[in-house]
Amino acid sequence: MAKKYKAEITSLNGDKIGTHPTGEATFTVDGDTLTVEITMDHTSPNTQHWMHFHGFPDGKDAQPATIAQDTNHDGYVDLPETEPVSGTTMVPFNDQPEKMDIPTDTYPTSDADGHFHYKKEVPLAEISKKFKEVFNDDDLHLEKRVIYIHGVPDSMELPDTIQGAVGKYDQHTTLPIAVGKIVEE
Repeated sequence: MAKKYKAEITSLNGDKIGTHPTGEATFTVDGDTLTVEITMDHTSPNTQHWMHFHGFPDGKDAQPATIAQDTNHDGYVDLPETEPVSGTTMVPFNDQPEKMDIPTDTYPTSDADGHFHYKKEVPLAEISKKFKEVFNDDDLHLEKRVIYIHGVPDSMELPDTIQGAVGKYDQHTTLPIAVGKIVEE
């Protein structure tokens, strides 16, 4: 019997970025397949959006960041500020989640209205194996994770106080714009 998980995704940093993204993510574990489906609206138009689930390798229950996590008081919750409550970036929702390769250009790009839909069937054995290599656990523990949607246009003015560059990708790519707690249905 399939196990289903869901996250209602709500805006983070919306007042600062000028859009209030909303959406829904579903995760269905059926046999040897994890089906991930994410639909987002009101994101920055024509922008690639990194998406991941975040969590704690020690099994602690991750929670969505709020403005309360803005420890440097610049009005934004950046990627490092999410870590105390949400943990680390774990699994990307790009063209090959099972490879767990975070910094890629293979994430969905929103349309002119800020909408996108992502659906991927992930081989459970492959992602479990890679997850065990990286986090020493072969159970994804979806019920203890949060999903983040990231990314604003490169043209957007951001203060120098925003942190979170990953490799060649700067804060425009990694700025969280929406978050949701994953719960078992």
